[in-house]
Amino acid sequence: MSKRVLTVDDSKTMRDMVVFTLRQGGYDTVEACDGSDALRHLASGRFDCVITDLNMPVMDGIELVRSVRSDATHRGVPILMLTTESDTTKKDAGRAAGATGWLVKPFDPDKLLATVRKVCP
Repeated sequence: MSKRVLTVDDSKTMRDMVVFTLRQGGYDTVEACDGSDALRHLASGRFDCVITDLNMPVMDGIELVRSVRSDATHRGVPILMLTTESDTTKKDAGRAAGATGWLVKPFDPDKLLATVRKVCP
């Protein structure tokens, strides 16, 4: 049974690139367009990993991480931030919220897959 990954990004183009990469790596994927949409998906299913953007409308990535970490059902699910932000303050905020890792866009497909494999064996 393949691992299920929830990809969260307000950019359809970015979601398409992440989904293509993950599917090439053998992962099942579900897409969400913002944090609120992601929470709806999380409420209705099991996921082995979440990959989220930081800057999104409705609910940003940091708020999403906090919400996921406060829910006992998904508290242990690895969450990777995939964003254009590389500022140390933002990374620290992500870690403080409970993010597992941080990758900067544009992403290297091999690095993304290696990171997902590492946090979601």
